[in-house]
Amino acid sequence: MRRATVRRLLAVPVLAGLLAGCGIRATEVPTDFGPAPSRARCSLTEPDVTSQSARAGVPVQVFLLCGSSLVTVDRSVRVPNGAADFERRVLVAQGLLDQLAESPSAAEKEAGYTTDVRGGMTVGGPGAKDPDDALRLSTPPGNLTSYALAQLVCTFSDSAAAEGDGSVILGGPGSDPLRRYGCTDEVRSRPGSAEPPSSAVTDSG
Repeated sequence: MRRATVRRLLAVPVLAGLLAGCGIRATEVPTDFGPAPSRARCSLTEPDVTSQSARAGVPVQVFLLCGSSLVTVDRSVRVPNGAADFERRVLVAQGLLDQLAESPSAAEKEAGYTTDVRGGMTVGGPGAKDPDDALRLSTPPGNLTSYALAQLVCTFSDSAAAEGDGSVILGGPGSDPLRRYGCTDEVRSRPGSAEPPSSAVTDSG
C-alpha cells in the first residue's frame, strides 16, 4: 500500500510535465478584468433639448469643466432692449455668472460636464476710481478655486462683458485690488494647475 501511494505521488509532476510538453496548461490565470473604465466624452452626441428650450435672449458661450480641461457650451442671457453699454456689460457679466453657477443639464452631466462656480455670487461695475472696464465680484477672485477662477476669466474675457482683447479686469468688493486676467491655451487645457496669468491694475487703468 505504501509503495502504491509513493508511485501515485511521483506520477503527479510527470503528468504535469507531459501536459506542458503538449502545450496544455494545467490552470489558466484570467487576464480579462472587464472593459476599461469609460472616459467622459466631453461632447454632446445629440442636441440638448432641455437647454435649448430654456434659451431666450442673447446667445453666449460659457466654459464648463470636463475631464481636466475647459470646454464651451451654448447658453443665453437676458438683456433689456435699450440698455446703455455700461449697463449692458454688467448685465451680460451677471448672466454669464449665473449660467456658470447653474448645474449642467442631464445630457451635459452624462457627457461629463461639471462646474466649480458656486451660486450666490454677484458682479457689479467699476468703483469710483476704477477703470471703466473693471468688474467687481462679491467674492474676491483670490478666494475662488483655481477651476472656478479659470471658468470665470475665460468666460468673461471671451464675451461682451470684456473689451474683446482676451482679458478681463476683476476685483473683489470695495477696495480689493484689481488685476487684469488673461485666458490662455494652457489655462483652458489645465485649469486645475495653470492659473490665469494676471497683472496689477492701477486706479487710472
